[in-house]
Parts: sequence; structure tokens; C-alpha cells
Amino acid sequence: MELLGALTLPGVDRSVPYARLFLRDTLVPGHISPGSELLADMALVVDELAANGIRHTASGQGGKITIALWAGRGVLRAEVTDDGADGARPVVRTDPGGESGRGLHIVAALTKAWGHRPDGPGTTVWADFPTVRPA
Repeated sequence: MELLGALTLPGVDRSVPYARLFLRDTLVPGHISPGSELLADMALVVDELAANGIRHTASGQGGKITIALWAGRGVLRAEVTDDGADGARPVVRTDPGGESGRGLHIVAALTKAWGHRPDGPGTTVWADFPTVRPA
């Protein structure tokens, strides 16, 4: 995959809109059309992953998050790397109808695939999107 760009932001709530802007500014117009469903889906997923990184990890305690965007054959990938949560990793909660914990269900529904990997003390959560939607 080819790295299209990466942006490191402070681990504060007001960084989340900047993550979405970075996504749009990096992918439009070269990879996605401005009003596309794919752009909306990717923005929602990056929003969720960035907010989770800030809310549930050391990133939100004076740390940072990094958003990276990648392009490969037939796929765009968004990654959010946080500062870690003492070894805890993202978990999909079993009750998607609960008051909280629905975010990763949304991520799973909007992506071709998603997952996470350790990144030093932190975690990188990635989400793949097909660049061509099935008919």
C-alpha cells in the first residue's frame, strides 16, 4: 500500500474534526469524489476511531493520536494510532443496542474489514474500504 499522508494531533476532543478534515483534504479529489457515500463512511469511521483513541487511551491524558491514510489496489485504508491503554485493545461490545459501545459495530458495518495491531505501547486501529462499491 502507498502512504497518502499522516497527521499527528493532540489527544483532545477538538482534534476529531481536524482528523475528518485531513481525511477529506487528502482523499478529495484524487481518490474520492466530494459528495460520495464512501467519503461519508470513511469520515464517520475516522471520527469514531479518533474519538475512541482519545476517550479510552493515554492519548486523552496529554498524549496524541496519528491518522494515516493509505491506498492500495481497490482499497483505501484509514488508520488511527493512539498512545495505548496499558495493553488493552479495542473490543466490540456484545450489546449493539446499549447506550455506549456502538461505535465499533458501526465501524464493522461500514468497512470491508477492520482490525488492530500493537504499535509499541500504543495501538493502531485500521479500517479498509473498497474503492469500487459492488453493484
